[in-house]
Amino acid sequence: FNSNRVNLRYTPRQMCLLSARITESSRKIVLAIVESDTNDYGMEDKKAMGFDGTGKSKSGSKKKESKGDDEAMDMDMEDSDEEEKKDGADDEEDDEDDDDNTRQTPIRGPIPSEKGRWGSCVRLVDPADACSTLDCVEMNRNEAALCCASVRFHSRGGESLLAVGTVTGMTMHPLGHRESHVVLYRVVNGERLQLLHRTKVDNDGDKDIGPVLSLVHFQGRLLVGIGRTVRLYEMGKRQLLKKCELRGLPAMVKTLQAAGDRAYVGDMMHSIQFLRYDSTGNRLVLVAKDRNPRPVTCTELLDINTVAVGDKFGNVSILRLPRGADVGAIDVTGTRALWDSSREDATPKLETLCTYHVGEVVTSMTRASLVAGGAESLIYVTVTGRVGAFVPFTSREDVEFYTSLEGYLRAEAPRPTGRDPQAYRSYYAPMKHVVDGDLCDAYGQLPYDARQKIAERLDRSVGEVMKKLEDTKNALL
Repeated sequence: FNSNRVNLRYTPRQMCLLSARITESSRKIVLAIVESDTNDYGMEDKKAMGFDGTGKSKSGSKKKESKGDDEAMDMDMEDSDEEEKKDGADDEEDDEDDDDNTRQTPIRGPIPSEKGRWGSCVRLVDPADACSTLDCVEMNRNEAALCCASVRFHSRGGESLLAVGTVTGMTMHPLGHRESHVVLYRVVNGERLQLLHRTKVDNDGDKDIGPVLSLVHFQGRLLVGIGRTVRLYEMGKRQLLKKCELRGLPAMVKTLQAAGDRAYVGDMMHSIQFLRYDSTGNRLVLVAKDRNPRPVTCTELLDINTVAVGDKFGNVSILRLPRGADVGAIDVTGTRALWDSSREDATPKLETLCTYHVGEVVTSMTRASLVAGGAESLIYVTVTGRVGAFVPFTSREDVEFYTSLEGYLRAEAPRPTGRDPQAYRSYYAPMKHVVDGDLCDAYGQLPYDARQKIAERLDRSVGEVMKKLEDTKNALL
């Protein structure tokens, strides 16, 4: 893989791609990153305190003083003494360069004494130019940017704008905040960010209104997850205009996905809810929900009825809306369905197609192809930096081959910890419709006799089994 390193001020929270218009016929793709850290001061407060994390200014002034002193001394020395002094000055400059390199290492600034202190910024990066930083906008004091999204309002002619969800004075224990905002930026000439307006999220003392944790573009508007409420906004001249909302969700909204007239909401405790936007009544209707609780960390839409979910316990699940459930869904928000809404089966339940325990917290997922012209796979990353993929099988032959190989390797493969691989992959829920690729990869590490024994059971040779494993890897990479 080709990787580029970008030095950031704070911890990155979320990123999104923007299509910036350079001229009428040309566009530029830029990457927006929101960063924030708790128990930290902002850049302006650090500069006011005289804190410099790199120490470049101090080292630069010392360099100038040392060079000036050396030049003054060299003018008074003889020719023979000048050479010795120059050699000594060169050695001192080398030592100062080494000290300067150590000073350039970022260090932690002063820790605030009170709670609710945040440092945050919004960074604009050019992926085509080695991920160089184009612009970096520091947020207000104690304001944290937690999420971002690219949105194209119909009233703005389809121009890509950057929407950022911020929280001011947020505390973790107990969980609370002073106010939340949705900030809109415009990318000017693909080089800098221009503030359009800030919209304050009014809570009015309602416990359902909380911090802004998720944003998504939805039919030329902006869909925002605010605490336990999903709200739809339209573009206005001075601020965003609220069009409709759905309150009373089970927990805080963590993720949002959109496709057509549907929205896919993932909360922190009760898994996924499918919503549908009714344009005639200008309202959001609950279509279906998951029957099993899952603390969602990330989601990825596979098709209009299927979604992949990662939770904080290290599980990846594939959920699907049953056929015909969207038509038979009962709108529990209306008064006419009051009698039907009291039934247990009032809201359709999602079906669980696949379940797999990765073993680490999955922080992000995306559907992509790593090879030009190759089939799409579900790529995921974990909290420790591991990158993995779920490759879909396209034929029944592949399913039978890998299922049989996995079954034989459960008995033949060595167990360093003495634990059954299937029991580990079914740590929280039984593994379903997923083949353990790590276990199948252990075939090449077995002794030749064991490989020959397994190959005979599969009615293949050892070379054919190894070639099958390599072809699957090459199809992904």
